Parts: sequence; C-alpha cells; structure tokens
Amino acid sequence: MPRIPALLTALIAAFAPACVAAANLNFCWTGAGGYTMTGRMQLPDARMNAPVVTQDDVTRFKISGYHNGKFLGAWDMTQTAAHTTWHMRFDPQQMTFLTGGSFQGPHSQGWNANGDVVDCGSPGFGFNSGNYAQDICVNGTYIQASSIDPSTPLIATFSPVTPDCSAANLTSKSPIRESGD
Repeated sequence: MPRIPALLTALIAAFAPACVAAANLNFCWTGAGGYTMTGRMQLPDARMNAPVVTQDDVTRFKISGYHNGKFLGAWDMTQTAAHTTWHMRFDPQQMTFLTGGSFQGPHSQGWNANGDVVDCGSPGFGFNSGNYAQDICVNGTYIQASSIDPSTPLIATFSPVTPDCSAANLTSKSPIRESGD
C-alpha cells in the first residue's frame, strides 16, 4: 500500500476543518391560547461556562411555532437579513433564556420579532420576550392570544422536546431545596 508523503499529510491536516465540540440544546415554550414553540440551538462547549451567551456565540439556532399542535412556521438564524431582529441572551449556568426586561436589554429575546412584534417575515415565524409579554408572530401578524407574563422562565435542556411541550416541564423552574429547608 503506498504511503502518503509527510508534506501531503501536513497540508491535509492544515486545511481540514477543525473539529470543535458543541453543545446541542433544546427548548420548548408554552404560550397562552394553545400556542407553543420548540427550538434547538448549538454553541461551542467552551461557551457553556460563560456568564451569558448571545446570538454572536451560537452556531445554530432554529425555532418552530405551533397552535394546538398544528405547525405554523419556522425561523432559522441563517435567514437573518439586515431588517431581521436577532437578539438572544442565554445563561448557560442556569440553562435559561433571560426574560422579563426591556427589549434589546440584557433580559430580553427577539428571534425574528422585535419588541413591537412587527418585523416577523412573511412568510415567517418569530418570538419576542420583553417587558410587556412573551409572544409570537406569524407571517407578519402579532398573535396577542399567545402572550404570557414576560418574566416566565424559558428553560433549555439536553433532552428532546415535543411540539406540545409535554416531554418535560421546561417553562418554569422549581427552586432546588436542600434538606432542612
């Protein structure tokens, strides 16, 4: 069997893509009126120790919306354009998206939907969490019936999620109790 010359081996190694370990996280949001959203994001393992992860840190991000289990639409960060809102804040230590603050602040989310929920693509799907509510928009239309309290926790998990968010309790977090409390 012929041997590959050392120079060729070095060149192949130099131009081969670096293999970076990545964390794959899932999440499921339960809004009002039968509206739900599932999502998946990927970020480099090294960012799992960061105090806050932003849209600039993730390597993949996709959301899909549902009403009573019926698919409404999806959005992927690869669809971001000049007019698209893409604002994401995530605390990997707590596995929570930061919610309940003023839009574009440290505790808000804008995934193809700004604080007024008016920039959702058409066709398109978007999610927003600011100081008024957490809600969605579909094909450029704000879905007020989906709105829930802005400070409702949005939890990520390594486990799979389902469109009805029944796989796990991912929209609220129980405090960890130590014995004797």
